Amino acid sequence: MSDPNIHRFTSPIEGIPLPSAFTYPFHYTPHPLVQMAAHEVQVYLRTRSDWEEELNKGKMFGVLLIQDKEGNVGYLTAFSGNLAQNNRQNGFVPPVYDLLRPDGFFKLEESEISDINRRIEALEKEETYLHLQHACQINMQTSQEALAKAKDEMKRAKLLREEKRGKGISPEEEAQLIKESQFQKAEYKRLEKRLKLQGEELKASLSVFENQIQILKHERKTRSAALQQKLFEQFRMLNAQGEEKDLCQIFHETPQGTPPAGAGECALPKLLQYAYQHNFHPLAMGEFWIGESPKEEIRHEGHFYPSCKNKCEPILKHMLIGLQVEPNPLAGRETKKKELEIVYEDEWLIVVNKPEGMLSTPGKLITDSVYTRLHTLYPTATGPLIVHRLDMATSGLLLVAKTKEIHYALQKMFASRRIQKRYTAWLNGIVTTDEGIINLPICPDYDNRPYQMVHSEYGKPAITRYKVLGRKEGKTRIAFYPLTGRTHQLRVHAAHPDGLNCPIIGDELYGKKADRLYLHAAGLSFIHPVTHQPLVIRKEAGF
Repeated sequence: MSDPNIHRFTSPIEGIPLPSAFTYPFHYTPHPLVQMAAHEVQVYLRTRSDWEEELNKGKMFGVLLIQDKEGNVGYLTAFSGNLAQNNRQNGFVPPVYDLLRPDGFFKLEESEISDINRRIEALEKEETYLHLQHACQINMQTSQEALAKAKDEMKRAKLLREEKRGKGISPEEEAQLIKESQFQKAEYKRLEKRLKLQGEELKASLSVFENQIQILKHERKTRSAALQQKLFEQFRMLNAQGEEKDLCQIFHETPQGTPPAGAGECALPKLLQYAYQHNFHPLAMGEFWIGESPKEEIRHEGHFYPSCKNKCEPILKHMLIGLQVEPNPLAGRETKKKELEIVYEDEWLIVVNKPEGMLSTPGKLITDSVYTRLHTLYPTATGPLIVHRLDMATSGLLLVAKTKEIHYALQKMFASRRIQKRYTAWLNGIVTTDEGIINLPICPDYDNRPYQMVHSEYGKPAITRYKVLGRKEGKTRIAFYPLTGRTHQLRVHAAHPDGLNCPIIGDELYGKKADRLYLHAAGLSFIHPVTHQPLVIRKEAGF
């Protein structure tokens, strides 16, 4: 393997079978050889003290297991975006298009746009412009004050006239009062006109600067859009059949219509592009995080993550054509053999013990669910209507209404927090406090569904009370009492650095995969909406 970007394994790989199909990049368990390659890259990164500060801030890397034309196995590696202010580093595959080339159109046009920015900034800091802005503000304020004062004087004069009229006056005096009123009104109009003229003169002087600024901003916007369009056209992505499409063509039929910023610069598209260009056969992939977790997302050092949806899914849909790719594991999950245990039932509602791996309601790829099972069991009921949901991977108590009226009543109780829930979980790590409250607002990560993220501006309130039940061998058994019901609330609150910083064991999204997600809805308590009697239902976890 003479290509400097192909890496040989430093450990023996004989006896490790090659993958039979390429990794499904949006939900996968990394192949053993991919794990070995990622480990070797991480060992190398730790030797680069010159990158330490940047790597500590966090970056996504990728490895691609490949076979060359002679059948030799090795791997390629890449980073997302730039590394050390460069998109080229020895040993890592180059970018699909090098937008940082000094003589390239992007840097030249970027320089022109930067010059426009400097001209805008200079105009906005021009002393005359700032003086005119201030003068306009003062003029507006003083004009409003002068007109308000004149109106007050007119009102007082009117009251005095009315007072005189009340005491009785002659026709000559009445004529004089009318003349006085007309004069004051005319004076007010003259004042109003004079102030308006002063304001218009100042605004006209100010508009000379503002028009120049707006012209420059419009030019900047036009040139930026044209530059972005031209840039996306340079990203000509290949697939295994040798077909080529640029990013504009790829994203044309997507809901967003145009490529998002940074499209084509993630690790996996870089890796596949390089492999196709050099006639290497891609065997498997893996993308992993190095460094601290971002403030809003949840990332753990050395953990593997699926490719992002917003930027990469449309690109990879094209680039994987011609490869035999593993099926989406979520589409093939078999739940029909799992029993649905009914824990409580009366004529109005049901509580079931949902097994892990079963959906609460039918999904796009899987129809089997608690909803469909209960509809089969109760074909004549106006329900069953799912009152709340559990994640597919979460087991435990799920409340179901038999009628629409009970469904409405129970939903109102959930909304007003009159239904208390208790969950049991095992966390990967030691929680040092015995109990407490986590308050971290949560919202969807729209660029990377189904992930949720902590966001102080866009997140909705999410509050969880917790109590440690035990600690053993570096793990914590815990009880969660959610006071709100956000998507993935417990999973995010457990894993986030500002939460417990201990992911739930088996959490594929925010932690590491295991035989299951160790999260179970163990308790429900509420006042029955019909009998008005307290109802406490428990079903402890089997782990």
